[in-house]
Amino acid sequence: MLIFLLLIPLMGAALLGAWPGLGKSCANKLAMTVAALPLLLVALMGVHGTTPADGVLARWESAWLPDAGISLSFAVDGTSWLFLLLTAVVTLFSLAVSHRMGFGGRAYCALVLVLQTALFGVFTARHFIPWFLCWELTLIPSYLLIRLWGGAGAPRAALRFFLMTLGGSVFMLLGFLALQLTVGTMDFGKLAAMGANHELAPALAKAFAATGYSGTALLGAVAVCVFLGMAVKLPVVPFHAWLPAAYAEAPTPVTMLLTGLLSKMAVYGLLRILLPIFPEVMPALAPALMVLAVATVLLGALAALAQTDLKRIMAYSSVNHLGYCAMAVVAAAAVNTGNGTAHAAAVSGTVLQAFNHGIIASVLFYFIALMEMRSGGARSLADFGGLRAKVPVLCGLMGLALFASLGLPGLSGFVGEFLIFSGVFALVPWAAAVSTLGLLLTAVFMLRLVRVVFHGPLNPACAGWTDLSAGERWLVAPLIALIVVPGLWPQVLLHCCNADTVRLLEPLLSLP
Repeated sequence: MLIFLLLIPLMGAALLGAWPGLGKSCANKLAMTVAALPLLLVALMGVHGTTPADGVLARWESAWLPDAGISLSFAVDGTSWLFLLLTAVVTLFSLAVSHRMGFGGRAYCALVLVLQTALFGVFTARHFIPWFLCWELTLIPSYLLIRLWGGAGAPRAALRFFLMTLGGSVFMLLGFLALQLTVGTMDFGKLAAMGANHELAPALAKAFAATGYSGTALLGAVAVCVFLGMAVKLPVVPFHAWLPAAYAEAPTPVTMLLTGLLSKMAVYGLLRILLPIFPEVMPALAPALMVLAVATVLLGALAALAQTDLKRIMAYSSVNHLGYCAMAVVAAAAVNTGNGTAHAAAVSGTVLQAFNHGIIASVLFYFIALMEMRSGGARSLADFGGLRAKVPVLCGLMGLALFASLGLPGLSGFVGEFLIFSGVFALVPWAAAVSTLGLLLTAVFMLRLVRVVFHGPLNPACAGWTDLSAGERWLVAPLIALIVVPGLWPQVLLHCCNADTVRLLEPLLSLP
């Protein structure tokens, strides 16, 4: 099933490209059909997959460049399965929203499907070369989707996105090339085993003895290079400069893909690459990285509070929420308390926060898309008012997503944040204490949005609005369920990643 999962979207994109007479509506429907197949495969993989000792649900390997030690190695465990599920759901949802908004056609849909294939590769590759190829492949369709279908400022926003993300990737590539020259492999599993056995630092010291630096310093430099590549994509302050313009100028369905999926690539990379391979130097790097993570939480919330454009509010809100993920990962690597409970809470909370934020943010941008359609493209806070009396269902469901985003207990956004803060408070108390201000600021700008848009006198420009149609309600219903059910029953997601979390933390907790 795994090889079909990787190839089906790519084959769908090729079919769209090779069908010259296909109209926009037919192309959109074909793309949605193709995107539904990976969702079915992911569901079957989760239901029928076996879970041996290593937790792998599916695996596919093939020799590619054996003389260089490079193989096409892909595998799915519980954690990566959650990211695959998120990718399949958000991609299909984005295509459906695109169809309703009038976006689409052969080129647009083909680019979305190529992006989906690249994302599947990122979340399953177990060797750096195929992983990096998929990581970089996401740049091309993302750039074109922003550039060709975005707003007036799209060319500049797309170029900034491309250059900054590519620049971060160059640092990451240099770091892994250093590891390849030192130990002769880029296989994630082998590198993680060497990192756990403290073999990487001595090997680097021997290979780069001419530099005069210690192995620990060299390994720390490699870890920083890898972190920089992921910090741009996450994004971590101050590497977030590309995000607000890209989110605001991109078509709203494309913004769903950017915030729901592309930022999760970096969260996955922090968990799958940075923590397992560099446990020896992460505690030394943690104080500086924690300052960046806390700054991301606070400055993201402050920037959102200063915005009036709905898409920019949600863009900076994403910076704030993903800052919690960075904070939790750094905290898990910062201190070895001898008790893995706090570490497990931080890591499990990161996985849930990434999954839940992807769903919640996609739903919020969907409602912004509906408001744009009804208002003729307006999306400033001043363009709305009093909508609760005119379109109560739209306001009710959007309000539910907004409260999930600010962490209301009983909804999915609460669970991840609660686990993150319970873990970080035990590991790095000052970071958790300062970051609680981010929670307060999130509540302020979210409730301000609710007050200005939903309440007060009805804006005359909105007097002709109609409430959600049956099709619009059915379209968002599955994602609303994914917001409510994990909030009431978080174990439905936690059981997927619990065993993987234990395996991930073993090298960190074995350090003195």
